[in-house]
Amino acid sequence: MADAQTTTDDAARDKAQRSILITGCSSGIGYASAHGLKQRGWRVFATCRNAADCERLRGEGLEAFVLDYQNMDSIAAGADEALSRTGGRLDALFNNGAFASPGAVEDLPTDAFREIFEANFFGWHELTRRVLPTMRAQGHGRIVQNSSVLGFCTLKYRGAYQSTKYALEGYTDTLRLELKGSGVEAVLIEPGPVDSRIRQNSYAHFKKWVRWEGSPHAAIYPKVEDRLTAEVVKSDWELPAEAVVKKLVHALESPRPQARYYVTTPTYYIAFMKRILSTRALDRLLIKQSY
Repeated sequence: MADAQTTTDDAARDKAQRSILITGCSSGIGYASAHGLKQRGWRVFATCRNAADCERLRGEGLEAFVLDYQNMDSIAAGADEALSRTGGRLDALFNNGAFASPGAVEDLPTDAFREIFEANFFGWHELTRRVLPTMRAQGHGRIVQNSSVLGFCTLKYRGAYQSTKYALEGYTDTLRLELKGSGVEAVLIEPGPVDSRIRQNSYAHFKKWVRWEGSPHAAIYPKVEDRLTAEVVKSDWELPAEAVVKKLVHALESPRPQARYYVTTPTYYIAFMKRILSTRALDRLLIKQSY
């Protein structure tokens, strides 16, 4: 009888429109994910930091409202808004919104690290904690975290961003173990170079924090600035944001999602090299990578 009831409950759930809360939807991966999942029949709550971006998304037919990872009240209000619109149900959360703060580690003050961790890690934790009780109570859910190849591999002058992604990887691995048996899955997506605005958007943080006159890295910073301010940076490996959406769909809709999803050739390449090379050998490979 219990098995029959479970089957009935699962069937009823499948017939209901699935709902997902996505952050960082103003552009890039979040934007493509919001539209892609809406086209697949999901009820999408697309959130952004700025009200103007939300208004633009509403004009495109999305349910959009403000959620700012650096504001605890905004996180609480965003989670409550999503749950109120569904009557207390939420099938998935895609933590995605993040920014980069370029610069050598020794040139970034501690407050720069505090700022980026607030947005790229602490805010994700706060939002995850707010939706998990609902998912546990309903007996199912997906927490999908948009990490990066830089969550398990490092390059120069990206230390602040990489630190948040390394933290996210450990956090999500732990969460996956702790959710075992709850019906809630925690999943990582690890993109490499993807078409987005993160590089251009990081320039303001670079200007805010890095005072590079006299820095041991002063010779490289003009090149860093040129890359951050360039409208287009050609990369043979870059994929459109829709490449992430394809993996996100599997992470959300597969009965048994993978723990990790690689996106782009560099992610697969670095993961393979990390398995076969010593740390020193891998360092020699990575140190050749320019900004």
